[in-house]
Amino acid sequence: MNWLSDEAIARLQTASALPDLAGTRYRLIERVGGGGMGTVYLAEDSVLGRRVALKILDLPELRADLSARLLREARILGRLEHPGIVPVHDAGTLADGRAFYAMKFVEGERLDMLARRIDAIPDRLRIFQRICEPVAFAHARGILHRDLKPENIMVGPFGEVLVMDWGVAKILREDRTQREDHTGIPTERSQNAPTETKPLKTAHGTVLGTAGYMAPEQARGEIDGLDERADIYSLGAILQFLLSSKRPTAGEERLNSESAPLSSAGSAPKAVAAISQKAMAEDRDNRYASVSDLANDIARYLDGSPVSAYPESIFQKVSRWATRYRVAIGLVLAYLIVRALLLFWLRR
Repeated sequence: MNWLSDEAIARLQTASALPDLAGTRYRLIERVGGGGMGTVYLAEDSVLGRRVALKILDLPELRADLSARLLREARILGRLEHPGIVPVHDAGTLADGRAFYAMKFVEGERLDMLARRIDAIPDRLRIFQRICEPVAFAHARGILHRDLKPENIMVGPFGEVLVMDWGVAKILREDRTQREDHTGIPTERSQNAPTETKPLKTAHGTVLGTAGYMAPEQARGEIDGLDERADIYSLGAILQFLLSSKRPTAGEERLNSESAPLSSAGSAPKAVAAISQKAMAEDRDNRYASVSDLANDIARYLDGSPVSAYPESIFQKVSRWATRYRVAIGLVLAYLIVRALLLFWLRR
């Protein structure tokens, strides 16, 4: 009897788990990652000659429920057309009955890894601003992400920022498509139209999200009461992570997947730390009312203006003003010094 090595068995198991793409326009290249509902593969679109990412359902024994969830995620992404959200190209069912959808293949680096190589606080804040843009767009379309964290954010080679993994997104309200009837009067498409995205049925008390990045009400399982401020809390936690994370020192052992926000923002500027703390307020009524308000406070800080989350003393205002106009102040001081020296020399 010939015994197979552990390595050979592992290869056979991997090969047997690969999806059969027969009958589709896609050619499998390799497995690139996995998630709660399915596995993501790199594939080639034989019709358009481009590489795509295929997210394919994993568990056939729970196929009916998970298929609905996977296709629901695809439909949510399909209605969120924004440069900061990965576009969906196609969706369907494989020969073995597993649901799949094809999306743009994103090349880049996860935020939790990239942040370790960015030292300047302003550079980190500019990335954070770009994270806020697609989240604000989704909120405007009635979609709550519910699982914002550094691992779900990709930064491309040209600085593009994409918010990933909308698998547990919550539909706050339907973004109904208007059409015109024969009278020319705009009417709304029926809620029972087959193309409409159905809400995800989640029992009260079910916790969806990631510890450390979930709002308190989300961690308590208050599903029905969640609104945009839950994502604002998560953004505050991401901001805290960006303020706290640092380049690993020699001999420091940290897991690549470790990205939980630290309990404080360390040596971060007080105004920016205050922005993070306001976004992460225990009482959601004390958080920013919208993602735009949060992003605007970051923009004000980068412009050298006062931020709403941090009341300044008169000395702090003078210090900020002096920092903002330090070049002009330096030139004026240099002029006055030269003029004083010239007057002193002429009077000799």
